[in-house]
Amino acid sequence: MLRRSIRLFFLLCTAAACVPLGTPITDPNAGKPGQSSAVQAPQANRELRFEDAIYEEDVQSVQCYVRTGQPTEIFSPPVVALDQGQPIMLEFDILGNQGRRLTARLVHCNADWTPSVLTDLQFLNDINEFNLTDYRTSTGTQVPYYHYRLQVPPVKLSGNYLLVVQDQGRQPLISRRILVYENRVEVQAQLGLPPGGSARYTMQQVDFVIRYGAFPLVNPAVETKVVLRQNFRWDNAKYGLRPTFVRDAEQQLDYQYFNYENAFPALSEFRFADIRSLRTIGVGVAGINQQSSPREILLAPETSRASRAYTQYEDANGQRVFESRDFTGPGATNADYVWTTFQLAAESVAPGPVYVFGALSDWKLKPDFKLTYNAEKQLYTGRALLKQGYYNYYYVVGRSAPQPPDAAYFEGSYQLTENQYDLLVYYRPPGTRADLLIGYRTVVANGQEVQLRRGGLFR
Repeated sequence: MLRRSIRLFFLLCTAAACVPLGTPITDPNAGKPGQSSAVQAPQANRELRFEDAIYEEDVQSVQCYVRTGQPTEIFSPPVVALDQGQPIMLEFDILGNQGRRLTARLVHCNADWTPSVLTDLQFLNDINEFNLTDYRTSTGTQVPYYHYRLQVPPVKLSGNYLLVVQDQGRQPLISRRILVYENRVEVQAQLGLPPGGSARYTMQQVDFVIRYGAFPLVNPAVETKVVLRQNFRWDNAKYGLRPTFVRDAEQQLDYQYFNYENAFPALSEFRFADIRSLRTIGVGVAGINQQSSPREILLAPETSRASRAYTQYEDANGQRVFESRDFTGPGATNADYVWTTFQLAAESVAPGPVYVFGALSDWKLKPDFKLTYNAEKQLYTGRALLKQGYYNYYYVVGRSAPQPPDAAYFEGSYQLTENQYDLLVYYRPPGTRADLLIGYRTVVANGQEVQLRRGGLFR
């Protein structure tokens, strides 16, 4: 595969220590129309994972969002109302200069992301296999690729769905979690104050109530399932939240905790790097190697923010947008792939492996984004193949599962940070076989929508 060939070439250059940095790749097939730049070896059966996942290293730059018609639609999470007036879109690249025949399907899931027992006809009006016919080849790039787009078809039931893209052998290439909700209950949420000491300055707490007068719930304290997310992430989501008070007369469930069950480290605004141009130095870029193929970008050295004062600026909450400012046309097909080197100064080694983390890594600790520490230079470095664009990210320290990575070690944590939260309310009506998503609400901390007060929801 192309990416593996690129990586092997650079490893050989390093080992030989006699080939200068920037020596072009000599793949005879690279860039020749109609020829594949990598031989696709037979692959063993890949087990489908019910999470956001990529199953082949040639699959890059996956984005799943709601098509709102706004310039910022790319940042919209894949969450839509049941009427699906605004459809969910999936976009991704496959490296190489030969297109592939791909199909997609939907898997209905329970609230815990296990597959439900529903048949396809119970949640779809169409045959559950959709051809990906909207694809284009890259234009004028050193790294050839095909860009694919898919509009997710509408469904008949609210709940969790796993969108799966597969090849001709029905092996998964991509899986993405999408949510379809209906507001059958009234959900109110607001930012509260964590109950204890220094946590007031480092954490953010979301208090909420569920009013179900218009949709009577049977045994609501047990049967209602709630998930709370920060910046639409699944890796640190809060599960298993139970109501602290059940008000039968008012048909209301109160969720107001005192042991941080509904609190998150607020962290800091995300770091950012602008690699939209390969001709001029963007923000956060230290240098560009135009002679290499693929070209290389060296990001400016960064330092820990854990002991600094909070700095406010607008960010994209860990997301990224693909664009090339060197040529006119859509960034989806004219943005090139470049080796991007990250640098993080640290006086001593961290208490665990260090990674670059965010939407660029699928919110996972991926080997491609792991950094290596040089004790002599007191510097963490690592590089990854990225598509030109604007990126948000954190530096995090990996921890044992199921703990989420520790971002506060390098980023600090400040209650003033702007974050987005959303609340998912699931319920399975008696006699049915599927969990419905009957309520959805978003809250912005330290943004225009936030209201920082106590007691207003629980009167």
